[in-house]
Amino acid sequence: VYYFKFTREFVVPIIREGRVHSLIILNLNLEADGSIASNLHSMEPKLRDNIMTSLITLSNDGTTFESITSVENYELIRSTVMDNLQSVVASGINNVLIVDMAKQDI
Repeated sequence: VYYFKFTREFVVPIIREGRVHSLIILNLNLEADGSIASNLHSMEPKLRDNIMTSLITLSNDGTTFESITSVENYELIRSTVMDNLQSVVASGINNVLIVDMAKQDI
């Protein structure tokens, strides 16, 4: 098993009434097979793009990031990101780990 650590966190804006209301900061790691470890480093920009698209989609549903302490929301984030990553990396990623999550109101 190999743990891929992104070079920086993911910052997701939460928009209300056309303005940024808050920011969600996520530190994600990928649990992967060792056989794809070297590929993940070279694919980081594409992986980040895919994950940000997933996170923005979730931020637009209006509920997922409202309660960041909800286990159900953690699982929704994890499963949505994992499902969408499969379009970039067909096999070898076993799990999305949410290492840290914080919400900053603006």
